[in-house]
Amino acid sequence: MKQISFIHAADLHLDSPMVGLKHLPASILSRVRESTFIALQKVTMAAIDHQVDFVIIAGDLFDGEDRSLRAQSRFRAEMLKLLEKDIPVYVIHGNHDHLNGSWVHLDMPPNVFIFNSKNEIKVLKTKRGDLVHLYGFSYPQRHVFERKIDDYEKVDGADFHIGILHGNEASGKEHDNYAPFSVKDLLEKQFDYWALGHIHKRTILSESPPIVYSGNIQGRNMKEIGVKGCYHVSLKDLDANMEFVSTSDIVWEEVTIDVSQAVSFQDIFQLCQMSINQLRKPAIGTLVRLHIKNVHLEDTREKGSLEEHLQELLLDNESEEESFVWVVDLRVTEGQPFDRKQLSKEANFYSELFETVDGYNGVGTALSHLYKHQLGRKYLSDLTEQEQKDVLAKAEKLLINLLYQ
Repeated sequence: MKQISFIHAADLHLDSPMVGLKHLPASILSRVRESTFIALQKVTMAAIDHQVDFVIIAGDLFDGEDRSLRAQSRFRAEMLKLLEKDIPVYVIHGNHDHLNGSWVHLDMPPNVFIFNSKNEIKVLKTKRGDLVHLYGFSYPQRHVFERKIDDYEKVDGADFHIGILHGNEASGKEHDNYAPFSVKDLLEKQFDYWALGHIHKRTILSESPPIVYSGNIQGRNMKEIGVKGCYHVSLKDLDANMEFVSTSDIVWEEVTIDVSQAVSFQDIFQLCQMSINQLRKPAIGTLVRLHIKNVHLEDTREKGSLEEHLQELLLDNESEEESFVWVVDLRVTEGQPFDRKQLSKEANFYSELFETVDGYNGVGTALSHLYKHQLGRKYLSDLTEQEQKDVLAKAEKLLINLLYQ
């Protein structure tokens, strides 16, 4: 049975400057700026752990055409690790790290094969004796708008044919239309796998044969939310298996918390803490944009505390955590408070609801089953009169929200 195994990664953007983050604590900022290198180390580790036949990097290894010496050196160090395991690496350069840039060169190890500016074929014979043809090209300059896909021509004689392309699928309107192609174009080539780069969101355009954007290996800003990584791909005759491998050291997230049922600063603070703890991932840092909506706080002091102190409290001690969750942006939106008189005009039901709430004095009775419980008696104290009013207020807001939905 013919079979191969490889890693498909793309858009490493090594040494990305991570702009706009200077306000972060030094420890977190340092880790964010190191994150692309940590992600590359995880790619290398995945290749070694899975004992792959080769690695593909589908463009934009470096963040800029100048290719910093630091980035080249760190990349070279990882390639040497793969050389020790006799794992070859096939590289194309994209629009960010095109061949026409100006940089001080560091030679790469002999296991790194870089495609030139014209489409070419690299031939690999694996340790098992399977023959692979890999097709690709590197960007000769930053802007490549022509249909380079027309230069990909399948050459018989291999067990597997793999296309490597850094470009934009025709229906994708959010990115520069570099080296454009359609899925139909790729299918017509009759390759066994297409390793794509340029789009930072991982996307599978076709299952058979696989046409895959692996996405970037490390998110760099709020537009690149969620866990990033690469694919471990196994091809066996006509079968393909793709396993996503997480490589992010820092994850960007965006969360909206509806606090319409909260009646105090403490309620909102606890809801935020719950969301933050749900975001926390082992050994991974998280940068989050937090939007708190539908705030209804009547106490002006609590409103002021929300604006002035909430973010500070949420960040307390996070800089010391390996699995930190750091709120980089906090936005508070006040919801329109419910007008009882206006609601009562809309429907008689609301008038009856408000009369019931105002005349209700059975909170203690409603909660009595909790106090009768063996554990409840042990941990619960009696509610004060104000606490009972707060419970009623929350219940009223909950009912109205559900009715409006």
